[in-house]
Amino acid sequence: MGTGCGGGDITHNPPGANARIGPVLIRYAHIAEPPDGPWEPGDDAPFYLWLFNQGQRADRLIGAETTVARSVDIVSANGTVRGPVEVPTGTLVELEKGRTHLLLRNLRQQIRGGDYVWITLRFERAGEIALQVHSQVPTYVDDEATDEPGLTSPSPDA
Repeated sequence: MGTGCGGGDITHNPPGANARIGPVLIRYAHIAEPPDGPWEPGDDAPFYLWLFNQGQRADRLIGAETTVARSVDIVSANGTVRGPVEVPTGTLVELEKGRTHLLLRNLRQQIRGGDYVWITLRFERAGEIALQVHSQVPTYVDDEATDEPGLTSPSPDA
């Protein structure tokens, strides 16, 4: 009989979509948490993911596309468009806030925290893969930003 803090039926599911295309592992793929309510049509929404190449040859993320935005750009930390992202062998490449990441430009529809959308990633060697990714659920939302029950700001007394 085992002991521990939880039952044997509990599993850990990391946030975001996880997939593999050829030797490239994709982890934690998700649209950034909407800051003040949902992402609205016309907004640009950051898309974050981690890449790890288990292959013998380097690869490159050369682009992405989705039907929910007019385009998807690879951008540097300051938001300027840049070229493909190198994915060397045996190295974790973190495309996230404060670093190079993807940006869904000019959204065509509203995206709320928790919504799922399809995004296709294109790699130079590994090919294309379509992922169903979610928009991060806000950790809290100001009462005035939403009428959704249970989404409240932290107490100033906490």
